[in-house]
Amino acid sequence: MSVTIAQLQKWKQQKKPIAALTATDYAIAKLLDKAGVDMILVGDSLAMVSLGHKNTLPVTLDDMIHHAQAVGRGVENALLIVDLPFLSYQVSTEQAMQSAGRIFKETNAKGIKLEGGYPDMVETIRKLVQAGMPVMGHVGLTPQSVHRLGYRVQGVTPESAEEILDQAKALVEAGIFSLLLENIPAELAAKITDLIPIPTIGIGAGKECNGQILVTHDVLGLSDWQPPFARKYADLQSTITNAVKDYCQDVRQKSDR
Repeated sequence: MSVTIAQLQKWKQQKKPIAALTATDYAIAKLLDKAGVDMILVGDSLAMVSLGHKNTLPVTLDDMIHHAQAVGRGVENALLIVDLPFLSYQVSTEQAMQSAGRIFKETNAKGIKLEGGYPDMVETIRKLVQAGMPVMGHVGLTPQSVHRLGYRVQGVTPESAEEILDQAKALVEAGIFSLLLENIPAELAAKITDLIPIPTIGIGAGKECNGQILVTHDVLGLSDWQPPFARKYADLQSTITNAVKDYCQDVRQKSDR
C-alpha cells in the first residue's frame, strides 16, 4: 500500500517513527522501496553524490526532474518528495509556482521540499499550498545557504534557537505537511516536535523527531566524506571496488570464471 501524507499525520499521533532516505536513480529507489522505506526524497544532495559537485548550488531544476523521473519509476509504496533546487523558487512566488508545477506535472512526486522559514518564503509556501501543492518545510542548516551558514550546527544560541522555532511555527501556519530539521541541537528538535502538529523529520537533529532521513550514499558507505551524525550500515565502496578488481583480473587473465 502506498504511503500518503495523511498517513504521516496519523503516524505522528500514533508515535510511529518514519524512515526516510534519499534516492537519485531507478535501481536504488527500487531497492529502498522494496526494503520498506516510508519516504524517499530526491534531494538536491544529488549534486554531490551523483554529479560530483562540491555543494548543492549547481544542480538545476532540469537535473532534479530528470533524476526524479528515474526514481519515480522504481517507487511503488514510499511517499516520493522532490527538492526544489537553488534559485528555482527564491526569486518570486510566480517562479516557485512554475518550478513546483513542473515537478508535479513531469514526475510522480507527491510533494516538494523548500528550504527556509523567513517571511517571504513562508508566503511563497502559503501560495503553493493554496494551489494544491503539498510542501515539506526545511529549517536549521539549509545547504542552499552554505556560503552564509557553512555546514555547522544551527540554533545553538538562545536567539538562533528561538528564530528556528518561530520559523517552524510560521511554516506550519502556512500549511506545510511535514518539517525537516537539519543539524540542530536535539533539545531544540524535541521541543519543535512536541510543539507542532505535523511530523518532523530529522537529519543530525537527535532521536526525538517523528522520523529520520539520511543520504543513502552515506548509509551504504558510498560517500567520500561521512557526516558525523550519519551511521554507515555498509561499506559498498570497498565491496564494489574489490568486485571490479576481481572482474578486471579475470578479463586480463582470460579466466573461465
